[in-house]
Amino acid sequence: MNVYFDNAATTSVNKEVAVRINKINNNCFGNPSSVHGFGQDARGIIEKSKIQIAKIINCDFSEIVFTSGGSEANNLAIKGVIEGGDSNKPHIITSKIEHHSVLHLIEKLEKDGKIEADYIKVNSAGIVKLEDIARKIKKNTVLVSIMYVNNETGSVQPIREIGKAIEKINTQRINKRLAKIYFHSDAIQAAVSQKLDVLYLHVDLLTLSAHKINGPKGSGLLYVKSGISLKPQIIGGNQENGKRAGTENVSGIAGFSKALSITFEGRGRKIKKLENLRDYFIQEINSEIPKARLNSHKKNSSPHIINISFKGAEAEAILLGLDMAGIAASSGSACTSEALEPSHVLLAMGVEPLLAQSSVRFSFSVDNTEKEIDYVIRNLKEIVKRLRIISPIKN
Repeated sequence: MNVYFDNAATTSVNKEVAVRINKINNNCFGNPSSVHGFGQDARGIIEKSKIQIAKIINCDFSEIVFTSGGSEANNLAIKGVIEGGDSNKPHIITSKIEHHSVLHLIEKLEKDGKIEADYIKVNSAGIVKLEDIARKIKKNTVLVSIMYVNNETGSVQPIREIGKAIEKINTQRINKRLAKIYFHSDAIQAAVSQKLDVLYLHVDLLTLSAHKINGPKGSGLLYVKSGISLKPQIIGGNQENGKRAGTENVSGIAGFSKALSITFEGRGRKIKKLENLRDYFIQEINSEIPKARLNSHKKNSSPHIINISFKGAEAEAILLGLDMAGIAASSGSACTSEALEPSHVLLAMGVEPLLAQSSVRFSFSVDNTEKEIDYVIRNLKEIVKRLRIISPIKN
């Protein structure tokens, strides 16, 4: 049996999405910036896709900027705001558990002397506190970037509450003639189970990526609230309302909009199935594998991601054993899967380094089954048992 439990890294492309992509590639190859009929057909597909996505996230279609993926969208949000403002040395607030496309960028900007930055701690459940963010706000603060759902543990941040609080602070700042604080959220993992209504969330910028929701790789987007001065990071043509140059990936964009629409069809039923899979997996882990520690908070996390530590068994060895049994899982973010260091997310949550190095992420889709979980548990039980016997670490 082959089991894929690494859906937080990427997902399989939905069959309907694949058909849509192939149809466009075969029949609508025009450059969307061309004035002839071929180009205008392609332009129409992009505009239709924007309208479909705009309805789902509750914004105007003109506020959507298509990118090559989530990392580019995160970079555009952060660097775009920083370079689009007039502050000499702007201040950014983020958290210690962000995806590296946010965290490493902010760290580099800080190292280069272009910004000041504060990195908010999280509690043992991996959640930031609103008061900690408010306490770090300065006169030169221009951006707060907090991810919606963590890609390693599934922890869900109080995005709506943060957004509302920043709006109140901005009202006070206007009276003091201080720059507005923009609020950005990396919502890439949130699309599976959380609300994406940007007005409900009170966000100014929001990032999404297609390949996390059974869409194609190489297609992402950034919601940019109307009125924000955002400096483009790719210079060239005037595509995407001048915010992102380059010929648009027409079939990828169409696949993205189709995948997002499918994700929201029967969403309540899909979320319930993911919750049942998560609960069954945790139940079987607790029953079959002693001294396994759940790092994902059951109540404040997305049901499609579970992170578990197996003391006395290194994650790399566990993953190799699982792979030999035809099972795909990971030790954390796919962007850092080759790194040997403990997860920065788990360390920020207070997990001891050795325990963090024994942590495995299992991430589900609605296509997974309890039968697959049974197969994984049988193999995982034997792998962990074998590794603990030869481990120098006392269990």
